[in-house]
Amino acid sequence: MDWLPLLSTLAGAAIGIGSTLIADRNRWKHEDVKDSVRLRLDVYTQYTTTVKVLGETLRALAGREHPSDGERAHALREAFRESGIGIASERMWLTAPEPVVKASNSVFHCLRRICDSYIEGTAVSSPEDRARWEARGKAAATMRKLMREDLGVGPLTERHSPLLDDYTDPAAP
Repeated sequence: MDWLPLLSTLAGAAIGIGSTLIADRNRWKHEDVKDSVRLRLDVYTQYTTTVKVLGETLRALAGREHPSDGERAHALREAFRESGIGIASERMWLTAPEPVVKASNSVFHCLRRICDSYIEGTAVSSPEDRARWEARGKAAATMRKLMREDLGVGPLTERHSPLLDDYTDPAAP
């Protein structure tokens, strides 16, 4: 009996099965990477959107008339709590790489300081308020830069939000 044809058939089958398994594994790894990037994009989008909406909400609430300082404080605390920033932050802590987590946490604490300052009576657009918003803007720019790097997207050449000195309030005289 000639074993050579049988051995070559078995070797061919082993090579075919092995290459199929390797191709499937590579395809699975590629899909896993794509899914991971999609998840982080979703988390980053949720976080940056929540940060933007919360900032606008805090500024609007602080600029409104309230029956009392206590009511103003309650409205600001409630807006912070209900904004979804806590959930968005936890998702960030669970899925993002450490540099992005640190940067997003910095933005979170900037917003917390802004909220607390409004609760303490800081006026909207006062020098103290402008400094806190500028710090938040810089922290957010760093965060977005790190997010874009993590997602493999190139850097931006322009700032997301204008400097507060460049902002012209249409309601201002």
